[in-house]
Amino acid sequence: MAQAKIAPYGSWKSPITADLIVAGTIGLGQIVLDGADTYWIEGRPAEAGRNVVVRHTPDGTIADVTPSPFNARTRVHEYGGGAFTVKEGTIYFANFADQRLYEQTPDAEPQPLTPAANWRYADATIDGQRQRLICVREDHTEESHEPVNALVSINLNDGEDIQVLASGSDFYASPRLSPDGSQLAWLSWNHPLMPWDGTQLWVAPIQTDGTLGQAECVAGGVDESIFQPEWSPDGMLYFVSDRTGWWNLYRWQGGREGVEPLWEMAAEFGLPQWVFGMTTYGIESADRLICTYTQAGNWQLASIDLKTKELEVIQTPYTSISSLQVANGRAVFIGGSATEPTAVVQIELATRQITVLQRSTELELDPGYLSTPQAIAFPTANNLTAYAFFYPPQNQDYQALTSEKPPLIVKSHGGPTASTSSTFNLRIQYWTSRGFAVLDVNYGGSTGYGRDYRQRLLEQWGIVDVDDCANGAKYLAQQGLVDNERLAIAGGSAGGYTTLCALTFRNVFKAGASYYGVSDLEALAKDTHKFESRYLDGLIGPYPERQDLYQARSPIHFTHQLACPVIFFQGLEDKVVPPNQAEMMVAALKAKGLPVAYVTYEEEQHGFRRAENIKRTLEAELYFYSRIFGFELAEPVEPVAIENMVRG
Repeated sequence: MAQAKIAPYGSWKSPITADLIVAGTIGLGQIVLDGADTYWIEGRPAEAGRNVVVRHTPDGTIADVTPSPFNARTRVHEYGGGAFTVKEGTIYFANFADQRLYEQTPDAEPQPLTPAANWRYADATIDGQRQRLICVREDHTEESHEPVNALVSINLNDGEDIQVLASGSDFYASPRLSPDGSQLAWLSWNHPLMPWDGTQLWVAPIQTDGTLGQAECVAGGVDESIFQPEWSPDGMLYFVSDRTGWWNLYRWQGGREGVEPLWEMAAEFGLPQWVFGMTTYGIESADRLICTYTQAGNWQLASIDLKTKELEVIQTPYTSISSLQVANGRAVFIGGSATEPTAVVQIELATRQITVLQRSTELELDPGYLSTPQAIAFPTANNLTAYAFFYPPQNQDYQALTSEKPPLIVKSHGGPTASTSSTFNLRIQYWTSRGFAVLDVNYGGSTGYGRDYRQRLLEQWGIVDVDDCANGAKYLAQQGLVDNERLAIAGGSAGGYTTLCALTFRNVFKAGASYYGVSDLEALAKDTHKFESRYLDGLIGPYPERQDLYQARSPIHFTHQLACPVIFFQGLEDKVVPPNQAEMMVAALKAKGLPVAYVTYEEEQHGFRRAENIKRTLEAELYFYSRIFGFELAEPVEPVAIENMVRG
């Protein structure tokens, strides 16, 4: 091996280029099993972010099902999910352009099922006995009012025949039909709760005319979050509840026996329902359930005997497991690890044989260019502990002078009730292979560490998350692992808000990158979509009653405290965090004379899906840091206009 070159951190030439990332990767989403066939969603940056339903058959054939220009993506709750389902080879999916449901029989073009209207659909299940779909509908007909959500049935022989089955709650999810078709289970919740705060699980009989009888609330409430109801073949209803402080598995047998725990442990078997169709378990038979759970940021696969209620861990090489589906002796999921990019994975339950059906990337990179994440715990405010994954710089071709320490990028994830994991991430490796260290923080409020950890953020958004990101950076600097004078923070959406707060209210970071981040909480409270329109009640306080808190925690009002450069990235069609949030901040920084850059994209919403925009964003952020932190780029990239940047 050639001797490593001596070069400053940040200036290392890396084989992990932006072109490589966008050309060589796809997003993998929702999995559906139909007999021996497996279907999943592929998000393709190279096709302008189009979501394609793909089918895998037992002979190993993989083929696109959704023809161009169809895009299987729903906008219910804006974040979508649960965009398609399949029954005996016939696919039903929501099309992004018009939000209608389409029916696609094998080897035929999709045909519209629902009428052209200002309606959106998600999370469909098929009621074969009655020849109908049951799904969530979001009605945007009255544009002057909040959209109306309901559970509806759609006649498969006449898509104009739509019945409202359940209404009156602000939100609905997870309609699930019992095996004999006699009962329907579903989740609902109301403002100001989010689904990870409190939901209710309902069961109702289906009457002869297809409507629902008297509904019974089986579990849940304002202080209990229910996740993923599922029926077993013997008619028992399973679900996940956090009533003990951890999302654990339970079952309901009806009648007097009520609810019983299936397996209790200090681990999370559930997820925050940001999108529809999330699954962490599947019922293989009346005797066995296959599940996945997380502890300390890592996921495990397990089998539970439904007779003895004993749990057995199934060994896999994956530390991230999602979208788990189980049927006919096999489990299929999206798996990844620190060294393996995400893939659609199948495991034969009898033999435990693992087969990769599809990879998110076919790129094979020399491990000498890859940084391995280290799970760390560090002290933070109020004598508490917070968690993160630390990635040191790694590139076998380079090393820096021993007197130099690497610049650090702290990543603040979105949500904020989401989490990060140790799963292989090319976008993190993009930085570490160039000589940056990265700290990916699971600040207080993140999921995966129990309800109490999640609730650290109640009324404390903009404080707890900011403290944890700042304290993580300071901890690494104190350990001598990073350069205290070159600390940056970057985040998107809610993570963008954390980023802007950290830059404004703490004197720790020297630069930042905000991706469609919030700068004015009042503006967000007045101008965002229904799903999150009352989210801030819990994170900050009720508005306008606590207008004082909204103003006190909005970076836009405290730009006089901001003393470092920031780059902003914004989709101009973003309905979650509208562009004016970024524009107000950019204008304030310009007026103050601070270096600031603003990069916008037409036809992008909340999150960037187009290959050319993903590439531009990565390279623009790198260019920005090179100018701010003063290192030469290994290869030229398209420059970014930086206002107030001193030349030379």
